[in-house]
Amino acid sequence: MTEEQIVKILKESGALLTGHFQLRSGLHSDHFFQAALLLQYPDKAEVVCRHLAERFAGVEIETVISPAVGGLIVGQEVARALGCRAIFADKEDGQLVLKRGFSIRKGEKVLVAEDVVTKGGRVQQTIDLVRSFGGDVVGVAVIVDRSGGDAKFDVPFQSALKLTLPTFDPAACPLCAKKLPIDRPGSK
Repeated sequence: MTEEQIVKILKESGALLTGHFQLRSGLHSDHFFQAALLLQYPDKAEVVCRHLAERFAGVEIETVISPAVGGLIVGQEVARALGCRAIFADKEDGQLVLKRGFSIRKGEKVLVAEDVVTKGGRVQQTIDLVRSFGGDVVGVAVIVDRSGGDAKFDVPFQSALKLTLPTFDPAACPLCAKKLPIDRPGSK
């Protein structure tokens, strides 16, 4: 699958938005990838996540973990394509934790899956959580890497698509200077 084909699927699902957005990272942008709008179509989600899973062919993976909420469906679909277990981490008091009877055993081979990465903070929290249980993080899989190469992890990092979209520090945001209303789609 080519990047053009993935972009076509994202556009068909309405997942690539334009406007004035505050990202979870705190940065502003005139574009936003709203993964939920892609993931609402199971057939499209399956195609993109299967493509993402194929990037880890030959890697031993026992479990896929995703941070809630954005990564849940991504993790489920990637795990389905890999034929392994899918779990997720809940946010509690600003930290990620395992609940609901989920566990990770020492040495377990775990892939982290997420919808989008801008700075990589949530993914790094997930990596740290897995390692706190003694799990072996074998990679990171995201649908969209919008970090512009800034997100770095100490494990293989694959994305279905790299989007180089402009981001702005709020103090220097040209959209704020124009007093355009801001949308916080990641928090809705």
